[in-house]
Amino acid sequence: MRNPRIVLAALFLMAMPAYGQLMGPSMNPEKGGTFMGGAGLAVVDNQTYFSINVQPEIAIGKIGVGLNVNLLYDVNTGHIRSKDWDESYDYLRLVRYIRYGFKGDPFYARIGAQDAARIGHGFIVNYYSNSPSYDERKIGLAFDLDLGTYGFETLTNNLGRAELLGARVYWRPLRMISSVPILKNLEQGVTYVTDIDPDGNRKTDDGVSAFGLDLGLPLLAFSSFRSMVYYDFAKIVDYGSGQAAGLALEVRLPANLAQLYARLERRWLGKRFEAGFFNAFYEVDRYNPATGFHKYDGLNQIQEETKGIFGELAGNVLGSIRLVGNFVRLDDHPRSGILHLGAEAPNAIPSIAAHASYEKSQVEKFKDLFVLDDRSIARVGLGYKIRPYLIAYVDYIWNFVYNSNTRRYETQERVEPRLSFVYSWK
Repeated sequence: MRNPRIVLAALFLMAMPAYGQLMGPSMNPEKGGTFMGGAGLAVVDNQTYFSINVQPEIAIGKIGVGLNVNLLYDVNTGHIRSKDWDESYDYLRLVRYIRYGFKGDPFYARIGAQDAARIGHGFIVNYYSNSPSYDERKIGLAFDLDLGTYGFETLTNNLGRAELLGARVYWRPLRMISSVPILKNLEQGVTYVTDIDPDGNRKTDDGVSAFGLDLGLPLLAFSSFRSMVYYDFAKIVDYGSGQAAGLALEVRLPANLAQLYARLERRWLGKRFEAGFFNAFYEVDRYNPATGFHKYDGLNQIQEETKGIFGELAGNVLGSIRLVGNFVRLDDHPRSGILHLGAEAPNAIPSIAAHASYEKSQVEKFKDLFVLDDRSIARVGLGYKIRPYLIAYVDYIWNFVYNSNTRRYETQERVEPRLSFVYSWK
């Protein structure tokens, strides 16, 4: 598409994080596949379309392939939206990704969409997505190799045009010393990430870069329990720097009762610095052509040093309930807490599928977490399986919107029915 002006909102909330070097194997299935799809209405450039989307994913061993076919039919003419198919690149993007292995494996490669990508412990690149919408998908590449004593992680967002490039090189200097079973796994890493062209214009010099140093030490490593302590230092070039130290845990209960991943991190953030600068919204925020505002311009508004905590929890229970949550809060800033929670239960109850998410900002006290107000967004979806592969969903969305006439925030409740296709096989 040439110069797309508006996109279909597709900002998913970090369905399951990628744990990289921090944690162990991904929770993705190692075989089988899933066929997903849906139908509904979409508005693009003030034009209404009937949309059909199918997303089959096939996994055989460590090899996985994902497709994404999105058709928009003009409700007035019945024609497919031509801007979606006016370049050969549009057809290439039908293949959403091709991968070998999972993040954290000794050999991992993924070409295409990069979802919730992370480098190292995530202090610079965390939950990054190179495809914030269907119209703005890019073909990126992640390639990791762990040779035991040393290894590397790499990430690029667009193979068709050099933009965001990142790499982390790490080594385990004590690996050959068998007399210190814990210290021999000490890992040192160096990271460098750059976006050489945020505004898409090669004639301008508006690049931004960051580098970091890190240490990681696994404490316990059993089949059912693993833990690690780690430290990160990061610097955004020409801006500020920050540090973090944390503890990460992974628990796997027998008989697939539960798999849980958690970490708690203490952060010391300097002026003009943002942890996880390259994040899930980076592709949206990196440059605003209407205002000429770059994301790094916002760093100038951070004019004080801060300290705080970051917590994260993800996993699944009984192989059928998936959970994800994170919380961040700064010291001496009473209303700085931000919470995200998500849960999904596609197979926990026969004939029923359900999901829910909850966002809360400006959290001051524990009781604030349970108060629905203009700082909250809640979403609950309940689906009935007409067939094992055909689900009729009804989503209920609760939030506040600003009314310019009354100059007040008012409750907005939405009910969105949709039909989804989901078919899985082993």
